[in-house]
Amino acid sequence: MPTPSPTRLRRARGAVSVLFLTNGALMANLLPRYPEIKAELGLANSTYGLVLAAFPAGAILAGLGAATLIRRFGSAPVAVATTMLTAAGLLGAGWAPTALLLAPVLLLAGAADAVTDVAQNAHGLRVQRAYGRSILNSFHAVWSIGAVLGGSMSALAISLEVPLRVHLAVSGVLFSLLAMCALRSTLPGLDPAPPAEAAGTAGSRATATGGPVDGPTRGRLVLLLGALVVIAIGGTLVEDAGNSWATLFLSRDLGAPAAIAATGYIALVGAQFVGRMLGDPLVDRFGQRTVARAGGAIIALGMGTALLLPTVPGVIAGFALAGFGSATLVPAAMQSADELPGLRPGTGLTVVSWLMRLGFLASPPLVGLVADQAGLRVGLLVVPLAGLLVVALAGVLEGRRQPRPTPERELAEV
Repeated sequence: MPTPSPTRLRRARGAVSVLFLTNGALMANLLPRYPEIKAELGLANSTYGLVLAAFPAGAILAGLGAATLIRRFGSAPVAVATTMLTAAGLLGAGWAPTALLLAPVLLLAGAADAVTDVAQNAHGLRVQRAYGRSILNSFHAVWSIGAVLGGSMSALAISLEVPLRVHLAVSGVLFSLLAMCALRSTLPGLDPAPPAEAAGTAGSRATATGGPVDGPTRGRLVLLLGALVVIAIGGTLVEDAGNSWATLFLSRDLGAPAAIAATGYIALVGAQFVGRMLGDPLVDRFGQRTVARAGGAIIALGMGTALLLPTVPGVIAGFALAGFGSATLVPAAMQSADELPGLRPGTGLTVVSWLMRLGFLASPPLVGLVADQAGLRVGLLVVPLAGLLVVALAGVLEGRRQPRPTPERELAEV
């Protein structure tokens, strides 16, 4: 397949950024309005919790089908189509008159979102391979921008008393149109198989003469995938700890005022965004393995120290360091899984993304169970432990790659 021109690659990179932006923004438009839906439907807390579980349940049910769809239709068309399905499902949540109808539309939205996640990352990796250098972390940074944008749109709609259904219709149509427009600039055709070219990556080695050797055995392949899943879950555990527990720990356990307690999560997300913006040049210079090990160490030391000597400023700083250290973990695991030899295109990426969502589903009850028995401070030890696991397993990631020549030198400035 001929290498796209620099102009085409720049357009494709912009298009993938739009897909990540829309994916982050769509769900963030609904989240702040969940209490309104709960009140309108008169749901008990138990029923409300079960209904909301339909979204991750849909993601888990549909996630493994992403690779098949990508091989059949291509990553970009699949990402756009499922973005529109996600928008339709979220709009349906605003129209559902009962919990029995709300759960299925959230199930649909979660299923579509899971496929979008795999497809947009697959296309981002395709563009990255054409660039010859790391750009995947910047896409995940754009996702964070989309989440902030969506949440801000929702907050504005609430303050202006825009009806829920009107708000979700506007956001759904807006971001669906953006995704459809982006499709025109994505790379055409089906996704080629990723080359097993990463010298220094486990399972992707070359002989002394430069020729390829046999890929890993099936058992070794399972172990490699398992290690990559743990690295990805390490990143998601940090995110979930900030999302679910930071404000509660700072306010209830440390006595921080509500406005200060909210800065724990803000610090984590903000530092993670900065880490993702810096991640690509760091990966190009030092390699995924070194950057992940450093990130795991920052998570373990930063959050471990904050929990050992808990103060309000120290814990906020600990969450910030954890967010910064986790910034590149999920993109690194996805890229390495996508390039594992011996797997069909999209399979490794799909497996890691799917099992990573299981980690998201299991993390809150696990931390909550430990917190009930020994306190939330002990429950949050899952964060530094995740950092230590990343340090231990980062050897499965690739070392520093030699930059590949791009179509024109001008791409180095993109």
